[in-house]
Amino acid sequence: MTTRLTRSALLLALLGWATGAEAAISGTIAARSTNWTAILMFLGFVGITLWVTAAAARRTRTVSDFYTGGGITGFQNGLAMAGDYCSAASFLGITSQIFNDGFDGLIYAIGFLVGWPIVLFLVAEKLRNLGRFTFADVASYRFLQGPVRSFSAVSTLLVVSFYLIAQMVGAGQLIQLLFGLPYLYAIIVVGGLMMVYVLFGGMRATSWVQIIKAVMLLCGASFLVFGVMSHVGFSFEALFARAVTVKTKLALETGLSPADAAAKGRAIMGPGGFIKDPISALSFGFALMLGTAGLPHILMRFFTVPDAREARKSILWATVWIGYFYALTFILGFGAIVLISFNPAYVDGAGALLGGNNMAVMHLAHAIGGNLFLGFISAVAFATILAVVAGLTLSAASAISHDIYASVIRKGDAEPAKELRVSRITTVLLGIAAIILGVVFQKQNVAFMVSLAFALAASGNFPVLVMSLLWKGCTTKGAAWGGAIGLLSAFGLTVVSPVIWVAVFGFEHAIFPYSSPALFSVPAGFFAIWLISTLDRSPRAAIDRAAYPAQRLRSETGIDVHGPAAH
Repeated sequence: MTTRLTRSALLLALLGWATGAEAAISGTIAARSTNWTAILMFLGFVGITLWVTAAAARRTRTVSDFYTGGGITGFQNGLAMAGDYCSAASFLGITSQIFNDGFDGLIYAIGFLVGWPIVLFLVAEKLRNLGRFTFADVASYRFLQGPVRSFSAVSTLLVVSFYLIAQMVGAGQLIQLLFGLPYLYAIIVVGGLMMVYVLFGGMRATSWVQIIKAVMLLCGASFLVFGVMSHVGFSFEALFARAVTVKTKLALETGLSPADAAAKGRAIMGPGGFIKDPISALSFGFALMLGTAGLPHILMRFFTVPDAREARKSILWATVWIGYFYALTFILGFGAIVLISFNPAYVDGAGALLGGNNMAVMHLAHAIGGNLFLGFISAVAFATILAVVAGLTLSAASAISHDIYASVIRKGDAEPAKELRVSRITTVLLGIAAIILGVVFQKQNVAFMVSLAFALAASGNFPVLVMSLLWKGCTTKGAAWGGAIGLLSAFGLTVVSPVIWVAVFGFEHAIFPYSSPALFSVPAGFFAIWLISTLDRSPRAAIDRAAYPAQRLRSETGIDVHGPAAH
């Protein structure tokens, strides 16, 4: 546990969903000496995944193979979804949030988890029955293809871009911190591996990378929890009681009276320590819950299974694994309070975590399993980033090659070989762009980008998807323009929020007082779609409305799902 360099920077909440959590994204980080245990374990992971990619490349011949991976089971897809969704932010950020604020850290876990039933009951089966490769296949099913696919592609690229930049910057800083590699090398390694996975293996390789990562993450977190619980006699009551005692002692050391210190210690078992006002809490929850159902790289995973039944199984398994994982993070956060709060190897004299605000679980891993287990957990964190960026890249490449090139430019008459070539060229360009953006944004506060990605997905993609699937009156103009209004309102409100207007631009007061725009931009998107569609009296609107019964029949039953889509 050595620390050498110290410099001001932002750390792992750059990966996180830290809307309104500015306190959690700033702080002092310290780069470590080269962690050879972690590097060797990571090289082992890379070796296995490259072997999987080589095997997948031999079976990736068609456009469908590239986009969907040729079909995996619902169980496998559920694991891959969990691997795609549980990022390093979840593992490192949530545990550290609970370490700092106790119960309130659960807002992340709950927000991420409750989005999945929405996906299950509203869109999962319909997505599989209507779509082929991207969520735009579903959103534009009965509409004029050009406008809706163009909106969907732009929305996908925006969401993925903000998400990807934050992942790349966070990856560089995380690897610099954990492995001791220079930032530039770390970015190039992540970008290069990401391109290899997607370029040669497509969805098949990406899926297996995510599955391997999910298994590693769940096993590592489970072992950590076992270690934590063994210290408290496998009693949750003892764990929480000791955590309250530790927080009380810390409060006493700050000079508080015994009564005030006891109250502060007990406060970690109740809400109110992290998000203060109800509007911010609601808006934050909106973004987390509804954004999940609008993330293009998550929606794309529904097309990797053979039918709607397997799609439902995917969601059920994903919910199980994701729920299990977030339950573990709650125990890990409290375990960190108990095991590392007073250890000078992990905290400084002021009680702050060494290495940065989000290192609680890493210190916990060292406290429980020593350097070997710290190396394993470091490799898991790196693998987590690789799996997420691979899924994001594949989603963006599909938006350009399938939605823009094949459907808009070639009007659905693209040669499969050329479409596949466009996908691969796009993957290379996206990989290069991701590396460049990762370098350009190295020293910038990019935490708002991930929160913006969730807000954009919730405000643009989600309303279009729901209204096109469930409302007969939705028209081409309503979907395209209404979705754009939701998307732009989320973007605009974020720019004038404290996260950017004050923290980045330096203005004294923000025009929009809340950190997350979702509570306002999501209704704006739904209302705009309803209003524009209702006022639309064009001939095309009549065609759109008349096509709804056929769309509903296919979405509910899957009839002719393997036949040609009437796009």
